[in-house]
Amino acid sequence: MSKADEQIKINTYPYHWYACYTVSRAEKKALKQLQDAGIEAYLPLQRRLHQWKDRKKWVEVPLINSYIFVRITEKEYFNVLNTNGVVRYIFFEGKAATIPDWQIETLKLAMASEAETEITTEKLEAGEPIVVKQGPFIGLHGEMIEYKGNKKIKIQIEHIGHTLLLTVPVGFVEKIS
Repeated sequence: MSKADEQIKINTYPYHWYACYTVSRAEKKALKQLQDAGIEAYLPLQRRLHQWKDRKKWVEVPLINSYIFVRITEKEYFNVLNTNGVVRYIFFEGKAATIPDWQIETLKLAMASEAETEITTEKLEAGEPIVVKQGPFIGLHGEMIEYKGNKKIKIQIEHIGHTLLLTVPVGFVEKIS
């Protein structure tokens, strides 16, 4: 296959991120099966201290329960649905909602950092548009809000109804005019 043919093939089937709804508590199993099938998938995990009657243990739990993200072409659409544990795609306006690459990259960056991260479905008031000028989130655009007494940056994950809240020192951000 020539370089020109490869480029046409790439343009014919572009890759997009989609959110999938999974069976409750089956996110990790679905992730492994998707990856084993050669499908790029992402499951944001966070460490939580879990308390049992007799012990405490740090465990990794999904940031958003029953959600997993896949980066696929149209050709792979039904392969994802045929994966054990995957129930359906998240739809917006009658079709599977695509998620911009920058939002997934922001999510990955947030999960890789030591910053306090929180996910909420609560509707938050709009605030000042800001850009982060230093630290691990440099270049990130969002809104500055005050949530439960803390200054946080709000990043809306479009079409799935969730908001990512990051705690960033106020000195690390500047207003966008």
